[in-house]
Amino acid sequence: MDIEFRTTRADEAPFISDLAMRSKAHWGYSAEFLEAIRDELTYSPQVCASGTLVVAERSNRILGFYRLIESVPESRLESLFIDPPAIGTGVGRALLQRALLAAEALGARTVALEADPNAESFYARFGAVRVGEIPSASIPGRMLPHMRFDLPAA
Repeated sequence: MDIEFRTTRADEAPFISDLAMRSKAHWGYSAEFLEAIRDELTYSPQVCASGTLVVAERSNRILGFYRLIESVPESRLESLFIDPPAIGTGVGRALLQRALLAAEALGARTVALEADPNAESFYARFGAVRVGEIPSASIPGRMLPHMRFDLPAA
């Protein structure tokens, strides 16, 4: 697959935020739900320039991105979004594998994440295990799967 990876630039913040909203909308959420989580899915120019957000692109077209907060012993996959036309094409797998390798190279033993319920099976397919639930930061009463990848020992 001819995907290239790079960190985002500050000027890409509006596009990255829009891609996150389109990706979330793909799952059939209501307009009210999407509006309630807009702030959570808005990426500032500072975040886009921080080096924590990596895009996958083909022919200079951004197909998706992830945000990894690197830490030892546990890193956090803060987000992973795929542009809807690229869902099911292997872009998500490529981004996830790259994020896990980056955490492993840093020396992390685990990568934690809160998954959208629609994405839980995707993460499980690649080895994540559900370790609990966590309340949504945006939707009162909504619980999200808290998941963890255990990385190979060095």
